[in-house]
This record gives sequence, structure tokens and C-alpha cells, in this order.
Amino acid sequence: MTRSRGLLAVLAALAPVAALLTVIVPGTASATTVPTAPSGWTTLFGDAFSGSSGSGVDSSWTYDTGTQYNGTGCTANYGTGEVESNTSSTTNVSLDGSGHLSITPVESGSSWTSGRIETVADNYAAPAGGELEVTASIQQPNPSSGVGYWPAFWMLGAGFRSSGAGTSGTMTCSNWPSTGEIDIMEDVNALSEHSGTFHCGVDPGGACNETTGLGSGLVACSGCQTGYNTYSVIVDRTNTSNESITWYLNGTSYYTVTESQVGTSTWQAAVDHGFFLILDEAVGGAYPNAICGCTSPTSATTSGSPMKVSYVAVYQKAASSTTSASPSASASASASASASASASASPSATATGTSGSGGGTSCTTTATSNISADCYGGSNGTISVTSTTDTDPSGVDSNQAAQLSSGDWLEYKNVNFGTAGSSQFDARVASGAAGGVSGLVEVVIDSPSNTPVGSFAVANTGGWSSWETVPANITKVTGTHNVYLEFSSAATGNPAYVSLHYFDFPTS
Repeated sequence: MTRSRGLLAVLAALAPVAALLTVIVPGTASATTVPTAPSGWTTLFGDAFSGSSGSGVDSSWTYDTGTQYNGTGCTANYGTGEVESNTSSTTNVSLDGSGHLSITPVESGSSWTSGRIETVADNYAAPAGGELEVTASIQQPNPSSGVGYWPAFWMLGAGFRSSGAGTSGTMTCSNWPSTGEIDIMEDVNALSEHSGTFHCGVDPGGACNETTGLGSGLVACSGCQTGYNTYSVIVDRTNTSNESITWYLNGTSYYTVTESQVGTSTWQAAVDHGFFLILDEAVGGAYPNAICGCTSPTSATTSGSPMKVSYVAVYQKAASSTTSASPSASASASASASASASASASPSATATGTSGSGGGTSCTTTATSNISADCYGGSNGTISVTSTTDTDPSGVDSNQAAQLSSGDWLEYKNVNFGTAGSSQFDARVASGAAGGVSGLVEVVIDSPSNTPVGSFAVANTGGWSSWETVPANITKVTGTHNVYLEFSSAATGNPAYVSLHYFDFPTS
């Protein structure tokens, strides 16, 4: 399914607690400009919806239309039972010319239309050792009778997408919830409340108690229907032994989920990678029905009350800590912006992999060039090199490292990142893993025992011959290093979950 996003209010409620982290909140929540990132943070994305009155959103967004995604495991009504059909019409999605977006559900006879948009980009990620903030200024809908209204601001892991974006692309819905969902703001039935939720692992059950998820439950939100309020999450990876996600209303935290609650492998598959953002106003479905104890919407539900958004922004803070390198592992992976970090091994760390070659015939050590998977010089696990039907770009041969599983790694010697370095990793991968099976592709510098400088999650792409190029943010790396691609999954039975054709590290 595509999202659960529900039933939490009948299970839990959590009182607000004092904010511990810096959250970027403007002087007034109804600001029509994107707040400037503070010192040490960079702005990855911002939209103040400044288009002309009656226009639609710009090309940084894509419209979801109809009632479901296309792709593997995708079900009707977006998997939630919501009843609206989404459109790209300005009746449902429009700008007001004064810096506000409106998403408006409209009833026509016995049917409803509404709007749902998502960012084209899906690489918004907290870097290893750093932080990511996703925030929006929103006025919730305020209908006279709102039973069935379900406004939301949320994000899905990039591994949910197979190719393209939204309903115009192809999704792998069966990857939900393993590749992660973070619901930043939801309300139902126009109750002037809000909730935050995290989805992960397997459905049903699992570490995140799916399909319910781990969440705050509905929390009172006085004024949320009559004015703009700022809803935010911070994905915090600064504590590498226990990462966290914290939800905020107007800069005050009210709920936190930590890595230790769900386990490291499940957390990494759900969190440590890129996301795309979604804004929508659904009508009916499991969440509003559970709260009203009815089937929504009802005949009394009022048509035409919009969710209004004055801006959406994404900010990133690079790692700021530095670890000491041993004499035998002198990695110098410098972070972007104003911070820096180093990848290193402890003096006692030893590699346990076997030496040898993947037999690559077209190999380069230039990080910005495509590096064939079979150019590895060392490995761990049983690595199978076979031919692939994928298209070969210049400099890449026709072989793949096929059907890799957790614990495998591949070593690429003396990869030169240059003095400018790179903070991006792209890999050409395919997966025919069973539904619910996913794992990480991690980039490690100089020793397989070092902390990864970045990673992305991958699950079924449509089959072992369905290739995709998946991007990931990494801590900036300069100079020449041995690069390890490591494969990690919490799936029972250690099944194969990814094949690799080639990869590169584009310039920052």
C-alpha cells in the first residue's frame, strides 16, 4: 500500500515537551517567503508559491491524478480507502497570487475531487553525521462540517519510486513501509488537531507496529484552522549510535522516535536515504473513519474548504564532528558547507574479505567517471559476476555484481575524488527482491569497518533486469581512497536484494 497514516489518535496521545534542537521558524508563521537557513545549514529546497493568481504549481512539483499509483503492489484509493479523485485542475490546486497555495476538495454529486502534489526531487536526505529539516507553514481547512477531511504534509523514501515521479511514473508500492514514511502533519475531520507518524519495517506488525506506525496521536492545535502554523521534522543523524526524528509545531517539539526503538537495520532502510515531499487533502478513508466511528464523508460534509500553504522548505546541516584516523586508514572526507568530517578506522580494525578481482576489463579510478561493478579488487561474501542486458554507458562493460545480500562488500582501490571532491553517489541497480525485502547500499572509505559516509535504500525495482539509477548524498570526500560498497539488510533469511552494474561520484 502507499500509506497507512492513520488510527493513531485512538491509540496514543503525547503531551508536548521542550524543544531541544534548533528549528527554523520565521518571525510569523504566515510568511510568504522561505526563511533563510541559519549559519551552518544550507537550503536544499524552498517554494513560497509566488506564482500568479489562478495558476498551478511550478515544475519542481508533479501532480498525482486519479485514485492510485501505477506499479508493483499499488492498490486503489492509494491504499487508504480515501474516496477523492485527484486532479491537476486549478479548481483543486491553485495559487492565490499573494504567496499561498490552496489544495481544495470539491464535491460534485456523489463524488469528490481534490489535489495531491509531490516534489519531483527525491534526494532530500540527512547526511551521515548531520541533520535534515523539512518544514511548511500551513493553515488547515476550516469547513463548517469537516467529517472526512484529511489534510497532510508528509514524505516517502525514494525507494518507493521505480521510475519517474507520482502517478505519471511507476512506483514499487510493495516497498512500503520498509523504505520509510514520515508524516509531518495530519489532521482529520476538521478537529483542529494534528499528528506526526513514522512508518518502517514490514506490514503488518514489525518494529513500527504497522499499519498504524509509531506516532504522537492527535494533539490539540488551537488556531491551526484559523491561521498559519509551522509544522516541521528534524531527522538527526549526529548521534551515530542512536539517530532520531523529532516533530515540531511552531518550533516546539511534541514527539520523537529513535533508532533504538526499531533497530539499526530497519531504521537505516527507512531513514538513511533521500525522500520526496507530498502535500494533499484527502477525503474519507481509514484515519477519519476511525476517529468519527463512521463512514466518511457524510452527506453533511462541506465542500470546498482548502488547506493553504505559504511555503515549504528543506534544510540540511552537514556533519560537524571529526574522528581520528589510524595511521593505516587516513581518510579525509570533508563535509560540505561550513562543517567537516573524517572517515577512519580504529587501530584494531581489520578487513576480513578475500583479495582478487571481479574481472573487469574497462576500469577507471576517476570518481566522477562510471566505474563498472566488476572492477572491484577485493570482496566479502560470494560475489557472482554475470552479464547484464542493461545499456552500457561509455567506459562501462556489460557485467554486473549480481544479487548481492547483507554482509557482502566490494572494494574499489585508489579511487581519485580530486581536490574538489564529491558529496554525491549515484549507482545503477536492479532488484527482484520479494515484497517487503529491502536493504542499504552504503559507501565506506578506506576500511570496511569505518562508518559509512552515505547510503541509499533499495527494494524491488520491478525485477532483476529492471535497472534504475539511484542517487544518494554523502559526506564530501576528497583525495584518493579505497572505496567499499557495503550491503546491509535486516531481512529474514538474508535474501539477495540488489544487483549492481556501475556507479560514480558526481562533482558537488
